[in-house]
Order: sequence, then structure tokens, then C-alpha cells
Amino acid sequence: MFGPYDGKRVSVPPYRRMMLFLMRGRNESAVYFEQTLDLSRTLPWLNEWNAAHPGKHATVFHLVMHALASVLHERPRLNRFTVGRRTYQRRSVQLSFAAKKARSDDQPLRTIKRAFPEGQTFEEVVDAATGEVGAARTQQKTAMDKELGLLLWMPGFLLAFLLGALKRLYAWGLAPKSLVETDPLYASAFLANLGSIGLDAAYHHLYEHGNCPLFITLGRIDSDRLTIKYSYDERVEDGLYCAKSLQILKARIEDPSN
Repeated sequence: MFGPYDGKRVSVPPYRRMMLFLMRGRNESAVYFEQTLDLSRTLPWLNEWNAAHPGKHATVFHLVMHALASVLHERPRLNRFTVGRRTYQRRSVQLSFAAKKARSDDQPLRTIKRAFPEGQTFEEVVDAATGEVGAARTQQKTAMDKELGLLLWMPGFLLAFLLGALKRLYAWGLAPKSLVETDPLYASAFLANLGSIGLDAAYHHLYEHGNCPLFITLGRIDSDRLTIKYSYDERVEDGLYCAKSLQILKARIEDPSN
């Protein structure tokens, strides 16, 4: 059989291979981390950056995405996923995030997924993310909207069958690439900026659909402090490796000048 096209199978120690048989789902395998970040250097740096780049508006969320992408490139074992009791190294860094069309209870969420090439500059991240969020907030339907509309048109029993078949086909490397490439749950991490709608950070469940092993939520900034919470599939890599990676992430957000 072939494997998922977006990953390369890697060998892992026997005890980690055994974990894939003992813990079948992502939520059963989840570990949780919380960090409180000191933004006393971050916010002035962002103000200076924005002043030096008229017409652009960089935020802490942009900085988190840029720093996370760099950490995933430098700490590649964090950028793995499990499918069919096997572990795969992801071939690229893919981040997904959600954006509300407007600050209203009645407005839907739009999910955005994009690749972060190694060495991408902060300015490139800001430009790309700003454009994608702007496009998501228009009335124009995205590829994901069109796919969901087609799928939800089907009877429930048929949709359930197709999703189950897609999961098996993906594990064998036979799923349509177009479906995987647009699905935000096939990603290195999913980020949710809850602070942008006035909420505190929360521990989010992991999705059994897809292959995303890391969910990150950001809360409100309060007195130069930001809380970030992480949910992580420990079958991918041990918690110590993940914790050390998140310490690097924290340092880069707190002092972006380095």
C-alpha cells in the first residue's frame, strides 16, 4: 500500500509505536500546555514595525504564526502526524486558522489554510495573511464552502459512508489531493485567536478527522500579558520535545527583535 501523499513514513522507537495501538484517537492521546507570555517588548516592537511599514497592520497573531512556522521547520519532529497506526513526517508546514466575517453572533466563521515555506519573512506572512483574511470576509464562496455545500446536499448515510471511505483512501495514498489540500484539518497546527472576539484562551479538542495534531488558542491581551493554550497529540512525539519547542516559540514571540 502507499501512504499519505503529504507525509513520509518514519520509524519510531518501539514504545512510541505501541502507543498507536494503545491510544486509538487524538483526544484520548491529548496533552495540554499553557503559557503566559510577557508582551512588554513585543507590543512596542510591533508598533515600530507598523510605523516603518505604512499601509500594513501587523498583529500579535501574525507574529505567533510566523514564529510557530519557524519552530516547526527547526523542530521537525513536532511536524509529524499519525495515520493508520503509523507515524509520518509532514512534507511541508501548513497552518490553519479561523476568521469571522464580522464581529457578530450571526456571522459565520471562515477557515483559512496556507503553507509557510522555510525562511519566509515576517512581512511576507503579514501580507499573505491579511489578503487571505480579507478575501474570507467577502461574500464570495471559497473552495471549502463549495465542497461543503456539495457534501451536505447528500443524504446523511451517504455522507457518513463517503467520509469513512475518504479516511481509508487517504491512509492508502488514494484520496483526491484537491480535497486534502483545501481541508483545514490536514495541517501542522490549527490556531484560533479567541482574544480577537474578546474571549480568553481555552483548551480545544483535537479533531479525529484529518491529521492535525496541534490546536492552539490565544486569549485576550491583558496588561501586556497573553495566555496561550495548546492541545497536542502525544502519539506524534513525546511531551518533553513538544514542551521544549513551545519554550522556543514563547521566547521568539516575547522578543521578536532576535
